[in-house]
Amino acid sequence: MVRRGVAVEDLAGECGVDPKTVERWISLGRVPHRRHRWTTARRLGAEEAYLWPDVLASVAAKRGEASRAELIEVFPDRASVPRETWLRLLTEAQERVDVLVFSGTFFAQIQPRVARMLADRLSAGVQVRLCFGDPNSDAVTVRDREECLGGTLAAKIRASLTYYRDIAGMDGCEIRLHPTTLYNSLFRYDDEILTNPHAYGEAASANPTFHLRKVDGGSLFDHYVSSFERVWATAMPWLGTEV
Repeated sequence: MVRRGVAVEDLAGECGVDPKTVERWISLGRVPHRRHRWTTARRLGAEEAYLWPDVLASVAAKRGEASRAELIEVFPDRASVPRETWLRLLTEAQERVDVLVFSGTFFAQIQPRVARMLADRLSAGVQVRLCFGDPNSDAVTVRDREECLGGTLAAKIRASLTYYRDIAGMDGCEIRLHPTTLYNSLFRYDDEILTNPHAYGEAASANPTFHLRKVDGGSLFDHYVSSFERVWATAMPWLGTEV
């Protein structure tokens, strides 16, 4: 404050507190509320972590603990996720089901009545968003080449879409085709999500899968949900027609 030429009264006025409160911050080491820390740091041209290092370290530690608590299970590959887990997550969803894949053929294979199951959830008021790769996009062509699929990925996407043609027009259901590079296949059911990252040159089924749940203060669940939303924003609606 001395270096910046900021008087106690000036800082108190900017923070909307009594000058004696600011004096207690200085002389007694009292920690201001978060909004007052932000205002003070901005006024003094200093980082909040510089002014209150112990507080920020504590916040970071708590955030780390919360994020670790989000992890329910790690599977060495997607095939190791029990079929019962997929079925439970889908049948128990109450608010939202979001799926992001390229072809997602396995999704129907492990749930042969997947369209009927999704229709049941839609009838119960669940919002369903399914996002597949655009079979005509460069991203699909590149992934096909990287995984040595011999030009079959686009055909797999078209075949997979046939499972969902009957629900494409149902209230609460949106199906889109995205042109983006798929870094993770995502399967969200309310406050739980299965994320299947993609390693270069490996089939999605051979890559690990992480089962996460939303926990207050954690960041992992929200991180992947935000990724889904960004891809969804680039995707074009599919209404059940040929592509």
